[in-house]
Amino acid sequence: MSKKKINAGFTLIELMVTVAIVSILAAVALPAYTNYVTRGKIPQATSNLASMRVKLEQRFQDVRTYEGGCAIPPDDNFTYSCPTLNATEFVVKAEGIGSMSDFTYTLNQNNEKKTTEVPTGWGTAPINCWVTKKGGVC
Repeated sequence: MSKKKINAGFTLIELMVTVAIVSILAAVALPAYTNYVTRGKIPQATSNLASMRVKLEQRFQDVRTYEGGCAIPPDDNFTYSCPTLNATEFVVKAEGIGSMSDFTYTLNQNNEKKTTEVPTGWGTAPINCWVTKKGGVC
């Protein structure tokens, strides 16, 4: 009686091909996913800036000044400030922190939206709109 040898497992070539395919997929998917996550964090800043503008305009209607109306708590991705705040004008600013540290957005009393800082590949700052996608797309 002859015994047949049963081969079990994968050959080295099969494993190398599998690793190569997974590496190519990861090289394509990871940057796309990172970009998707970054774009998902931007509306947090633009929404808070728009809300603050409404609050400051309501304050101006009530007391005829913007002064004393800037109070926006920071969130996970942005800190907020009012670098210009006086009786007749304001500028509200959102500065990114952590993974969003290359983004800075502003909004003034005339509803002029500006992106004053963006990471490489997102356009050239300053841009007279809020950049929400790579390539300076508003």
